[in-house]
Parts: sequence; structure tokens; C-alpha cells
Amino acid sequence: MAGAWARLPGALGRGALLAYLSVIVLLPLAAILAHATDGGWSGFWRAVTAPEAVAAIELTLVASLIVVAINSLFGTLIAWVLVRDDFRGKRAVNALVDLPFALPTIVAGLVLLALYGKNGPIGVDVTFTRASVVLALLFVTLPFVIRSVQPVVIELDRSMEEVAASLGAGPLTVFRRIVLPNLAPAIISGAALSFARAVGEFGSLVLITGALPFKTEVASLYVFGQIGNDDVAGAAAVSTVLLTLSVIVLAGLRLLGRWSSRHVR
Repeated sequence: MAGAWARLPGALGRGALLAYLSVIVLLPLAAILAHATDGGWSGFWRAVTAPEAVAAIELTLVASLIVVAINSLFGTLIAWVLVRDDFRGKRAVNALVDLPFALPTIVAGLVLLALYGKNGPIGVDVTFTRASVVLALLFVTLPFVIRSVQPVVIELDRSMEEVAASLGAGPLTVFRRIVLPNLAPAIISGAALSFARAVGEFGSLVLITGALPFKTEVASLYVFGQIGNDDVAGAAAVSTVLLTLSVIVLAGLRLLGRWSSRHVR
């Protein structure tokens, strides 16, 4: 009897978790899949192969992958500097990293438009260009890599680096053979989070990109436009394709992260 009571909290927790995931995640996904085939599979195929839909999905995936590559490099570098270097204003910089988390995305779009718009103070106008898509996604996703890598850098054993340096290894060799293998799982985790956020980003893109079809219209903006045109089935179909592609990319990143973890051990 005592053993049954001891197992009760765990059983209740698992039941609550399953119910929560079903209501919050699984049922909405099932509804999207159901709407995607409202017009049959032929209607689904027409919706996802429409030239504008294909262009929006391609732009979303390409821009997201570019953002992931840039974030992986500069996010890791920033995390390293914030941990290993001491400089004036370090606390302020560390606090600013989290600004995109706290800032509403539509406000982020307004900030970017004011800075990089036609009458911006720096004289650089990227509005309504594909560069504006990448810029907006970089702004909202950079903290993911930084905050994923930073704790790992803090926990790194510096004695291994010092021993390698004392044996004649140069800074590049130390980083490549000792530091990077330990940081790789965290970098990949941050990259996966960045990709997931970039694929679904909406608010920061509305103002600065203009959502121009075949030019700056990403998938989320295309789906929003289809909803406005009362084409729920078409919006759901494109959402389903985007969801599938995102799951494939995220699964690949997870597998790469697991391989990196085993390799480090």
C-alpha cells in the first residue's frame, strides 16, 4: 500500500503532463492537419505548390539557415567574451543580450525600421529587401545561442587548456581540439532554438519587410495573408509543410547534438 502511494505523485504528474500536451500542443496540430486536407489531397497539393507559397517557404528556410549559421558563430564568440574577458560595461552588455526576449516582436520591428529604414540615423536602408528578413531574424534569435553556450563556457575546466598550451599547442589548436568539442552540444542546442524561432517569426518582419510576394514574404506572413483571404485550408496546408520541414531540420540538429555529446565523452 505504501508503495502504491509513493508512486501516485509520479502517475498523477505523467497524467497531467499528457493532458497538458494533448490540449496545448497535439489537438491544435491535429486541427491544422485536418484543415489542410479540407479540399482533399489534390487541394492540399495545389495549395503547397502554388508559386507564391513555394517562394515563401524557400525564403523562410534559406533565411533561417543563414541566421542559424551567423548566430552559431557570433553567438559563441559573444558568449566567450562575456565569460572570459573583463571590460567596462560588461554587465550592461550582458543585460542587453536578453532585450529581444523581453521586447514585443512588433516593437522590435518598429525599432529596426526606425534604425535601418529610409530616414534612419545611420544612413542604411534595407527596408523591403531580403536583407531585412535576415536582419530581423538575427535580432530576435541571437540570445538563444549566447544563453545556451554561456553556462558551458563558465563550467569549462581551464586547466585542460593550460596543459595543452604548456605542451606547445597554439590557441587555435586548443580551441579546435579542446574547447570546441565541449561547446558543440550547446551550440547545436542554441542553433535549434534559433531555427525554430526564425521559422515561426512574424511580428518583427511585418513592418521592415513589407511582405512583398516573391521577394520578402516569408511563410508566416503568407499564411497570415491566406487567412485574411479566407483561405483557411491553404494556410493550413502551407503550415503543415513548414511544420514538417522544421521537424526534419530540428531532428537532424538533435541527432547531431547527441553525436557531439557522445564524441566529447
